[in-house]
Formats: sequence, structure tokens, C-alpha cells
Amino acid sequence: MAILLTKDSKIIVQGMTGSEGRKHTQRMLDAGSQVVGGVTPGKAGQTVDFTGAALPVFGSVAESIAATGADVSVVFVPPRFAKAAVSEAIDAGIGLVVVITEGIPVHDTVGFCAQAATFPAGTRVVGPNCPGVISPGASNAGIIPADITGPGRIGLVSKSGTLTYQMMFELRDIGFSTCVGIGGDPVIGTTHIDALQAFEDDPDTAAVVMIGEIGGDAEERAADYIRANITKPVVGYIAGFTAPEGKTMGHAGAIVSGSAGTAEAKKDALEAAGVAVGKTPSDTAKLMREIVKSLS
Repeated sequence: MAILLTKDSKIIVQGMTGSEGRKHTQRMLDAGSQVVGGVTPGKAGQTVDFTGAALPVFGSVAESIAATGADVSVVFVPPRFAKAAVSEAIDAGIGLVVVITEGIPVHDTVGFCAQAATFPAGTRVVGPNCPGVISPGASNAGIIPADITGPGRIGLVSKSGTLTYQMMFELRDIGFSTCVGIGGDPVIGTTHIDALQAFEDDPDTAAVVMIGEIGGDAEERAADYIRANITKPVVGYIAGFTAPEGKTMGHAGAIVSGSAGTAEAKKDALEAAGVAVGKTPSDTAKLMREIVKSLS
């Protein structure tokens, strides 16, 4: 089992004809994902050659769905065009849109996230500014390296791309059901809470790693949700314990204000909800190892 993605997921790539789109489409194909085509307005009818596949280019998401049955879109569209691309995918009724693009204006993100929340088809948006979603051994939608871990019993939800990769590598011998990079922007389509509930509902996920970072109150809200709704073991890590207070850090959402949003405040909230929190990624991996051992 996996959340969001399965081996049967059919992926289109919006922006496949661009350099990043081409590069990561090849990596998704190499990982065994069913990439069935791309979408670039004005280039309908073209074909892009990849190792092992020649993929058609469609002029719209609706055309690609009609021709291929695609149910996932991965967006590699430049920031100023990203809102239109995501909105088009939602209008077409695709089930999942993974928005890799960084630098999308928050106002644009608010617009397409609100659209997804109210659209009858119920499109799930992951991102923006995220590494994507991977169900190891089944499918990979985004830029997460597919060769650093295998399938297993752990779920992972993370704000940070690089820490997603590190945690996958640290626990590679146990493996993961699904890893979800939700992105670090102030407004995102899928939250920690959304992913936690999906892992709670997945019978083949035994425990969850949650990675957050300084700024905002998303982790505190997740802690409240875990206390009330999550029965599976959760371990956490908060990036930014050594960050100076009052400084805007690398991710757009990482702004510390008073005691709210600090790594220590988030750690306290999670621990109060029964979540073991590591001081480093490696420490967090050790905590998860102990939990998995106790579940065996």
C-alpha cells in the first residue's frame, strides 16, 4: 500500500519539454513510474525521446487525460506561469498535482489551493516548492532520488527536500511506504496534518517520521492533531535549533516571531503530544529504529 501514489498511477509532466522537465521525466521513468506524456501549450503533437520511451506532448491537461487516462500531474512550469498550469490541471479534474516550482507568488498559491479545495473533482495539491512524492518501488512523482531507499513500513512527511533525502537514506534498510515532501512555502496544498491522516489510514504504514522547521505554527497544529487523532507512533525532527531568533531563514515560511515558531516551542508541543523528537536527523532515525524494533 501507499498514499497518493501507486504503481498504477499515470503521470503527465507539465513543462516536460523544458530542461528541468526533461531531466526529471527521465529520472521518473528510470524509477519505474508510469509517465505517459507531457503538456506544453503550443507544442501539441510533438514527441520527446527518452531512454526507454518516446512520450507524446499535449496542448492541454484535458487532452492528455483523454488520451492517456493520466491521474497525476507533476508541474515544472516557471513561477509566472505556474498558477495557470495548476489551475488548468484542477479544471481538468486530475486527482493529484505535484508542484515542484519554487518562487511562486503566495497570492497565486492561495488561488489555486482554494480552487482545489472547492473543485468537485477533489484535486489534491502537493507543494509548491517541494521535491514531490515517492512510493519506493512503485512510483515517483517529482525530483526525489529513487535509489536511496526501498519499500517498507515507515511513512515520511517533510517540509525540507534535503532532509527528506537524508531521512530516507538513514532508514534505507527499513524502507518507506511513501515519502511526501510538502514544501516550505507559507501556503501549501497538503499539510503535515493531511499526510499524517493518510498514513494513519494506510494499513501498511506502521509508523511516521514528521520533519518540520522553524517558522509558523504548522507543527504545533500537527501536534494537536496527533494528540486527538493519530494512533500510530510518530517521531519528529525540527530543523533550525541553532537558528538566530528574528532571522528569516532559507525557506519562505521559516520566520520566527517571539516564542511561537521556534524549534524549541515546536519540540515542546510535539513531545507533549507523545511524539519523540530528535535533536539531529540521525538522532531522529535512531528513535524510529527503536520504534520499529518494538513493533516487530
